[in-house]
Amino acid sequence: MNIGGIFIEGTLYQKTKAIIERYDFLFKKNFGQNFLIDERVLEKIINAGNISEDDVVLEIGPGIGTLTQAIARKAKTVIAVEIDRTLIPILEETLSNFDNIRLINEDILRVDIRALSEEYGRPLKVIANLPYYITTPIIMNILEREYPVSEIVVMIQKEVAMRMQAQPGTKDYGSLSVVTGYYAKAYLAANVPKNCFMPRPNVDSAVIRLAPYDRKPFEAENSEKFFKFIKAAFSQRRKTLVNCMASSPDFKYTKEEFSALLKAKGYDERIRGEALALSDFAAIYEAMD
Repeated sequence: MNIGGIFIEGTLYQKTKAIIERYDFLFKKNFGQNFLIDERVLEKIINAGNISEDDVVLEIGPGIGTLTQAIARKAKTVIAVEIDRTLIPILEETLSNFDNIRLINEDILRVDIRALSEEYGRPLKVIANLPYYITTPIIMNILEREYPVSEIVVMIQKEVAMRMQAQPGTKDYGSLSVVTGYYAKAYLAANVPKNCFMPRPNVDSAVIRLAPYDRKPFEAENSEKFFKFIKAAFSQRRKTLVNCMASSPDFKYTKEEFSALLKAKGYDERIRGEALALSDFAAIYEAMD
């Protein structure tokens, strides 16, 4: 790796440590910074991204540019969005050998991804090592706004990844599983232990791939109301759907009314939200007032 005309030999850990020391960089907890130091995991992310020479890749939180460089070697263009301004001088140096990287110093939640896609004339591919504290808001912002994104390959907290791809009847299945499944198909690409990062986080990570649907399996007429229904269905674990809905402040059903609705749709009145797939929630929701 070349930084400032100096070639640094050694492992990814040694290179990362050398760059941090060279710039006296201090990790910021409020940005959830954990830099990847394992070459094998880096390769797994790149493989999961299935990057082609025509791809325009949006990377969120490039850090010191380790993943950015690996992406840039395969993609047509990399748009790297980094919120921490103290990392910009480091990135400008570590990425100086590449002419296909665009660096943006901004909060990703303030970036108009649709405009970027229109500028480059194609859907973007999102590949990133996301900070734990803002993982779900970033992913759901992309999905809910239905930005032109062909796929999302991100390293996130393992617990969140498991919930996103969980199936009905499993311990990880919940509202996040259903909402994610409403927008995209989720695949678990790799598990990543905590010792693959600097500094070492308190939890393990995982690489998850989300493939947004060209056409959703179900299109809610009022998605906000539908998601409130999903949230209510999982508001009390181990409680029946009837009990959850009867106690929800967002809906005005009595137990008797919702039991009758379920029976009319062919569902057992003792069913729990954890047992229902997206198609089941869709069928029940369409029967609601």
